[in-house]
Amino acid sequence: MKKTTKKTTAAAKAVAPKAAALKAVTAPTAAPKKAPAKKTTAATAPVAVRKKEAALREAPATFISARIDIGFGNHLYVRGEGPGLSWDHGVAMDCIAADGWAHTMKGATSPVIFKVLINDEVWSKGHDYVVEPGQSVSITPTF
Repeated sequence: MKKTTKKTTAAAKAVAPKAAALKAVTAPTAAPKKAPAKKTTAATAPVAVRKKEAALREAPATFISARIDIGFGNHLYVRGEGPGLSWDHGVAMDCIAADGWAHTMKGATSPVIFKVLINDEVWSKGHDYVVEPGQSVSITPTF
């Protein structure tokens, strides 16, 4: 029996390197796994950013409406101090009627000071208008 075992062992030894080589060739190579990208959450965002986002979510919208017929083909603009406004460039108001214009602002935390212009060129007469955050104001400007 020893002879049989030796022959089997010798045959097994001759086949074993070939089987190992086949396994090495056919075995899929696993790519190294990368860690998932870190996501910025509300908890990891800087405190100032979180406070600003919370203020924008909590602040109610401020509405400006103007009742004036400025003629077909003209457009009413608003300029001032407030979210999205500047004194240098106007923001187009939405035409809601033949003599009605509206603008909505979100995120106002202080009084909004503004004036309206025809075609962003001709300023309305009189003093600047003021509306408190979250309030609505309806004006009838003169030019």
